[in-house]
Amino acid sequence: MPDKLKEVGYSTHMIGKWHLGFYTKDYIPTSRGFDSYSGYLTGSEDYYSRKRFAGGFTGIDYTVNQTGRNNTYGEYSAHLFTRHAQTIITTHAAQESPPLFLYLAFQSVHSPMQVPEKYENMYSNIEDKYRRIYAGMVSAMDEAVGNLTQTLEDSGLLNNTILVFTTDNGGQTLSGGNNFPLRGRKATYWEGGVRGNGFVYSPLLKNPGSTSKELMHITDWYPTLVKLAGGSMAGTKLDGYNVWDSINLGAPSPRKDILHNIDPMYKKKGESVSKVFDTSVQAALRHGDWKILTGDPGFDSWVPEPTLYSDYSRRFNDSSNTSSSSDQNVYLFNIAEDPTEHFEVSAKYPDVVDMLLSRLAAYNSTAVPVFYPDTDSRCNPALHGGYWGPWL
Repeated sequence: MPDKLKEVGYSTHMIGKWHLGFYTKDYIPTSRGFDSYSGYLTGSEDYYSRKRFAGGFTGIDYTVNQTGRNNTYGEYSAHLFTRHAQTIITTHAAQESPPLFLYLAFQSVHSPMQVPEKYENMYSNIEDKYRRIYAGMVSAMDEAVGNLTQTLEDSGLLNNTILVFTTDNGGQTLSGGNNFPLRGRKATYWEGGVRGNGFVYSPLLKNPGSTSKELMHITDWYPTLVKLAGGSMAGTKLDGYNVWDSINLGAPSPRKDILHNIDPMYKKKGESVSKVFDTSVQAALRHGDWKILTGDPGFDSWVPEPTLYSDYSRRFNDSSNTSSSSDQNVYLFNIAEDPTEHFEVSAKYPDVVDMLLSRLAAYNSTAVPVFYPDTDSRCNPALHGGYWGPWL
């Protein structure tokens, strides 16, 4: 996306979580279209020290452009990232600058569960510790978004801005999150794991305050935002669709499918009941109102509202419980009628099952072979000044 936006004159900046690979400099943000970057390259880290333990190695994970830095120790990441974003916005507004694209990937709300005490104290009425910290983390992020919005307004940019706030997965009930009344949690293929909320704010919206439940996938942001910026997707092979009319006008989404995943490396479950697609393989596909899951979709409980239990985390914090409780390996749901996935209807609609398995097989036929190498000891931060970063 930043490369495409630069084609039409945008200045592009990124702050926060990358987590898209970094074994060579070709894969870090400043080599992927961003003019500047400050943030962390791995999947999680300490909110204050920037330390990350992974693969048996420990190091500082904080990069500015292409260089590891350790000059932010002790500052909570939501505050740090917001401060950097405010600097970019005010600098941009003070100059005769090209249009601005700013991608801010907050660390919040993600494990480890950390927040300044003043935010946790806002929720002293919540008895469960993890849930109390989680609520504080949400408030710290909410405050950060408010501060950024105020900076945009003070800089005179808000009236010509499209602000997108979105998530990448459902809540992690092992770390204070909750998806009630949806089934499952992060890292599962139930709706509690794959359904996300978001909002778009802009004076350009025709129907502000409206809600859309049309199908949308994260890949749709790419063509949607590039087209809004006046860019062209000509010659680009796309998985995403331009869904601006769905967001802005309430039009039907051009998207008909969401392939959640096909994971041949995940432990298989049972024997396949189909010759078209191996149903022992973990996979999930949404097609229109229908959703099919095969293999083991993961932890399948409906975790109740946390306010019902003072020991919420202890009751539902069994990280060893990662599998579905059923012996079956094909599940069918009508998500429009049954978003909480209580009524499994594969026996009632065998033709729908066959159609969806055929679609899974078609998608699977386009997959490249899985390559998942062993840990490369050359990544050890001790070999690179104590920092996580490119090692080849």
